Amino acid sequence: MPAGVPLAGYGSPARRLFLPDVLGRHPHAFWFKPSRGSRDPIMARALVTEAGAERLLWVAVDLVAVDAGLVDDVRARAAADGFTYSAVILSASHTHSGPGAFVDSMLFGVVATDRFDPGVRRVLLDGIEAAVRHAERGKAPAHVGAGSQTAPALTQSRLDLPLDPQIALVKFVRPDGAPVALVWNYAIHGTTLGPRNLKLSGDVMGAASRELERSIGAPALYVNGAVGDVSPGEHGEAAAEEAGARLAEVIGRAWTRVQARDGGALSVSHARVELEAPFVSMRNCLGRWVPGFLTVPLGAALPRSAELVAVSVGDSAWVTVPGELETRLGQVVKSVGRRHFGVAFVAGLSNGYLGYLLTPGAYHRTGYIECASLYGEEAGERVAKVAAGLLERLGAKRATRAPRVAGRARISSEPPCCGGSRLC
Repeated sequence: MPAGVPLAGYGSPARRLFLPDVLGRHPHAFWFKPSRGSRDPIMARALVTEAGAERLLWVAVDLVAVDAGLVDDVRARAAADGFTYSAVILSASHTHSGPGAFVDSMLFGVVATDRFDPGVRRVLLDGIEAAVRHAERGKAPAHVGAGSQTAPALTQSRLDLPLDPQIALVKFVRPDGAPVALVWNYAIHGTTLGPRNLKLSGDVMGAASRELERSIGAPALYVNGAVGDVSPGEHGEAAAEEAGARLAEVIGRAWTRVQARDGGALSVSHARVELEAPFVSMRNCLGRWVPGFLTVPLGAALPRSAELVAVSVGDSAWVTVPGELETRLGQVVKSVGRRHFGVAFVAGLSNGYLGYLLTPGAYHRTGYIECASLYGEEAGERVAKVAAGLLERLGAKRATRAPRVAGRARISSEPPCCGGSRLC
């Protein structure tokens, strides 16, 4: 990324400049302090899977969130390169130490990502495009398998409720068993590194993926889950490395146990969810003493609808959610998927960002996540219902053809160069 790009995720004073940079001292930062180098690489990893008429592009990227426009830009760049897909999924890891200034939104810019910088977005898209090209060049017949593993105790609930300890993984290998790619899904907030950190980092999720790639020798795409009420149990640089190592260890063991088979069928389904006009409830932000009618309308700052995408490959299925879904809702969605597939999971923070999506019981509390739940008490259940319906639909759409897959790229302002499966 460009030197001095601001970090996205925290709106606290520790990340903010004392005064906005009206004098133009910082080339990419305005509201927030410039970053001070990198703690670890910011990565984009791409997976291309095709069978029959279906072609899926899935990009996992070290960002706090993605907007629907970024998905459109990725699709357009791929089309310009001659690649078309029946579905494009762009999943943010939700690291709070990734680059900012890439979202063209005044609301998100002031709150968490900094003022939009077209140059930063261009560098981000260049890295993603490099990953996609590398994935397309590396396509070959592959076998697919899926499994799950209980995670170590690394998280805590923001609502004092049980959390989902499951790690889901999808394994792609060549017919001779050579590793091709790993997709792993686990719900954890990318806040192990706190707001005083000013170095770019993929946080604990990035640490785990790097260790997995060292051990299995293939790209490891991390996809967050129903993370709305989930926080890491420990904080700091040492905690991030330790938690990443523990996650990589248990996922690595699960990788060896999962059996990949020929003929992984691929199916894709889409649906839109319609929501009420977004607003901030001052009661949710300040306390129950505030009248319920006191709200701040957000108008056109956020969309009124979003597309969800569900995909099944072999005996695994997942569905995208454009925001931070509460654990209880994620469990409902996953239980529907498991009626039809051995492994089912929620791909949170994918293809857009609608904020926190809570149950009505959680929505009517006071706190940060309740304040950032912007579509009313029914929004979480509405999104979960559409997501579950897509997984039900996939249960009847399974086809038979082996998929082809994968590649990854470091996001960089420099021209990409080939190095095995890594572009740098």
